[in-house]
Amino acid sequence: MDEDSRYEAVRSRDARFDGAFFFAVETTGIYCRPSCPAVTPKRRNVRFFATAAAAQGSGFRACRRCRPDAVPGSADWNARADVVGRAMRLIGDGVVDREGVAGLAERLGYSARQVQRQLTTELGAGPVALARAQRAHTARVLLQTTELAITEIAFASGFASVRQFNDTVRAVYAATPSTLRATAPRGGRADRRAATPAAGIPLRLAHRGTYQAGAVFDLLESEAVPGLEEISGPRGRRTYRRTLRLPHGTGIAAVDERPGGPGAAPGAAHPGGWLDARVHLTDPRDLTTAVGRLRRLFDLDADPYAVDERLGADERLAPLVAASPGLRSPGAADPEELAVRALTGRAGAERLVRRYGKVLDAPCGSLTHLFPEPAVLAGAEPHGPLGALTAALADGAVRLDPGADREDTERALLALPGLDARTVAAVRTRALGDPDVAQPGVDVPDSWRPWRSYAVRHLLAAGELEFS
Repeated sequence: MDEDSRYEAVRSRDARFDGAFFFAVETTGIYCRPSCPAVTPKRRNVRFFATAAAAQGSGFRACRRCRPDAVPGSADWNARADVVGRAMRLIGDGVVDREGVAGLAERLGYSARQVQRQLTTELGAGPVALARAQRAHTARVLLQTTELAITEIAFASGFASVRQFNDTVRAVYAATPSTLRATAPRGGRADRRAATPAAGIPLRLAHRGTYQAGAVFDLLESEAVPGLEEISGPRGRRTYRRTLRLPHGTGIAAVDERPGGPGAAPGAAHPGGWLDARVHLTDPRDLTTAVGRLRRLFDLDADPYAVDERLGADERLAPLVAASPGLRSPGAADPEELAVRALTGRAGAERLVRRYGKVLDAPCGSLTHLFPEPAVLAGAEPHGPLGALTAALADGAVRLDPGADREDTERALLALPGLDARTVAAVRTRALGDPDVAQPGVDVPDSWRPWRSYAVRHLLAAGELEFS
């Protein structure tokens, strides 16, 4: 899009572009999402930015009305396989907070200077600024949904000091942390007293466009492994719960099927909105990572407008797209777990959890275990395809983190004994979140690119394919 096209999107308050770009108003010093309901500014006063971090770096503060920091992430980061796309996925997983820019660069196979240059050139902000914007958003969520002490929130958000936290909140939101907490939405204030990392942090997981929640929950229910996951409630009002292994501790996440937003009907596809969720954490520093993994599992950063436009133009897929607009291609909360489950199936995964899974310190209902780590499985069952896969995951020969090179990972997986092309395609689709995977044995024309994973999901939902 050129700047005139972006301005037309702002004038029409087009939510399709929320997260794809941001605009700032020089006369007010505020930046917004394209769908902001405020009065449209004059064109001469508007500047456009690829990221919220770039707007913040230019001295603009977040709009309190449209909350531009809370929009779904750009779908480009899931689709792109270049260093910028891979870097953005890693930053979203909290790698810069945990490992610094040097750790990010090492994972990408570039020098820190090269990563800085490429991100700044394309996005207007380097890795530190991008991570800072993410930390600011995490801080706002914790301030407005929990009663954690300000100092605890500072470090839980990934800041190195309370001073850095205070300065960033003031710069991004033009308010002190205490003021930001006091101005929380009414619902957030009502829930805050009961919200702690142990009791659960309430979240709204935003998505763009129509979201077919029922199809996603159907898939998760068909795959659920006892002790690790559970689905409860009637169809249309189900809740999916699962355990999470996180960098600093463990967590339990619950996500509701019913779409969020005013007037949303149970089980209905919702044209823009959110999924209600709650995350229980043993360490609040894991909030950013937990949210990122839930977003990948539920494919919440997808661009259903682009997907449906491309696939809906195909004669075979057109009726399927019309019947299920906004169908998603779910990912994985734990990529290494997904790879093992793709190999062993549901029954095999249940056996592994029962025999080798780590028991939670505080089981929650039927959720009792974490999925066993690759190193544990490699030591316990070192032979056959399972032993080869888990050993490769444990020693880093196969990488499935958000910044992994998808082509390199596919080649490494196919080189392992006992992993066929269909299993590897499932890993690439789900564990790596690749939107453009052609399943072996399926007639997938090039005209479906770059959304072949979604095309396969439509065929599966329609019963035209027999595998999942």
